[in-house]
Amino acid sequence: MNRVLIISFSVLLSACAGQKQQQNKSTAEQSDNQVDQVQNIRPVLVAEEAEAMNKQIRVTGSRIQRHKAAADMSMYHPHPITPASMTDRENYAHFESHTIQSVINNPISTFSIDVDTGSYANVRRMLNQGVIPRQDAVRVEEMINYFAYDYPAAKDLEQPFMASTEVAPSPWNKQAHLLHIGIKGFEMPVTDRPSANLVFLVDVSGSMNSPDKLGLLKSSLKLLSRQLTADDRVSIVVYAGAAGVVLEPTAGNNQAKIATALDQLSAGGSTNGAAGIHLAYQLAEQHLVKGGINRILIATDGDFNVGTTHFEALKELVKQQRKKGISLTTLGFGTGNYNDHLMEQLADVGNGNYAYIDTVKEANKVLVEQINSTLLTIAKDVKIQIEFNPEVVAEYRLIGYENRQLNNEDFANDKVDAGEIGAGHTVTAIYEIVLQGNQGWLAESRYQRPAIESAMGNEMAYLKIRYKNPDEEHSQLLSWPILKDSIKPLKSSSNEFRFATAVAAFGQLLRDGTYLKSYTYEDILTLARSSKSVDTYGHRGEFLQLVSLAKGLTN
Repeated sequence: MNRVLIISFSVLLSACAGQKQQQNKSTAEQSDNQVDQVQNIRPVLVAEEAEAMNKQIRVTGSRIQRHKAAADMSMYHPHPITPASMTDRENYAHFESHTIQSVINNPISTFSIDVDTGSYANVRRMLNQGVIPRQDAVRVEEMINYFAYDYPAAKDLEQPFMASTEVAPSPWNKQAHLLHIGIKGFEMPVTDRPSANLVFLVDVSGSMNSPDKLGLLKSSLKLLSRQLTADDRVSIVVYAGAAGVVLEPTAGNNQAKIATALDQLSAGGSTNGAAGIHLAYQLAEQHLVKGGINRILIATDGDFNVGTTHFEALKELVKQQRKKGISLTTLGFGTGNYNDHLMEQLADVGNGNYAYIDTVKEANKVLVEQINSTLLTIAKDVKIQIEFNPEVVAEYRLIGYENRQLNNEDFANDKVDAGEIGAGHTVTAIYEIVLQGNQGWLAESRYQRPAIESAMGNEMAYLKIRYKNPDEEHSQLLSWPILKDSIKPLKSSSNEFRFATAVAAFGQLLRDGTYLKSYTYEDILTLARSSKSVDTYGHRGEFLQLVSLAKGLTN
């Protein structure tokens, strides 16, 4: 689609004497440089004018018309952030850890799966900068699910994932056991991946003017583009005070053109994230690939301050667009003003996943090593429901997934949104349970007693999973009994069980450690070292370093 960019503006400059004249000259030169950079971005640009400047942007032959007046064109230079104040302006949703449940009173637990990993990478960033993360930044399920686990995988897409369970004693509570639920999606070869229609939605506002933001963002998206083929298409939309297209749909193997478009980007101005999202969805819809991957990848610090900034309104905008078969992945960057809450929730309602990119190594993990998991959804609206047998289990608590909890009646309601699983994704959920006869957390009830003995006495729980195929709106049900005689000693449990347990303990200890009793960082290190197993990319070894670092920071 041909577009003609018409930019008209007039600037009235008045002469000033002395030092002020020199300052104005410097400012004018900076503004001219900004305009020169903007004019190199074709066919549409994002620019902010200096105060008292008037600019009209009209894109001929397009449905997109923007009229913008009087915006601040000055570059934003973040102030240095000290460890003590590093997260003061960052935004995290507050939540309380799950409470203990009595099986007699509440035998059923229901929640949506979660494959986001943003919390782990963000926590790692804070620890590496010498800061113990605030509790609300730690979502234990995202820390556990950061790692891939060697669970049995589905053989084909007829049943897109397999579930397995394992039960062993809790290492921090002699009266309790841990029930692990492991899910692994079908691992599709990269060569079999469907054609992709990808829109990179890039934040070029002033707050992104930092090497760990726009600089790292460019490197990350270049890594992804190198994995694409001639059958894929890439578009780039940018937004600041306004939004525009800087790269029309381009063949994925045209790496030079994609890299050039990314290299031309520079940061400045306010942040109209909603305008960018609207435009990105419009472009994705215009070039929709039927039966293929249609996904927007928004790369930002989440600091939206112009346009639609109301949190629920942004979520509703994304929720409406997912019905068209276009998913949304969020890639978070930066520190200081980072909006973790918005990034996580936009991905959740956009049928996508959320990752935080703190290093090029993390970008390689998310966008190269796990490209199929990131881009290709094999099951959507995946819900887990487990019913505990009161004859066998007295109490339980779900570790993590606090903001993924569903009402029990939501499980069979196909209109209720839930999480997605990508090709090859692994998902882990851990319950801590107290068997009948052991001392639990709750006081004994005078009147309520376990159910009478039944023929199902060997079943400690019954696991059910509902999911939809990506192009369907009716769910399918899978179910498995979990048997009491499957319990094994902790030392006989799998490496995957023990390593996931170590990560779960670490996340809980960073939050508050309420249920860990006297379990320490050193105990976590011992358990993780014994279960590190095969570590192809070094992620588990890095985990040991982080635990050791947290231990040093808290001593």
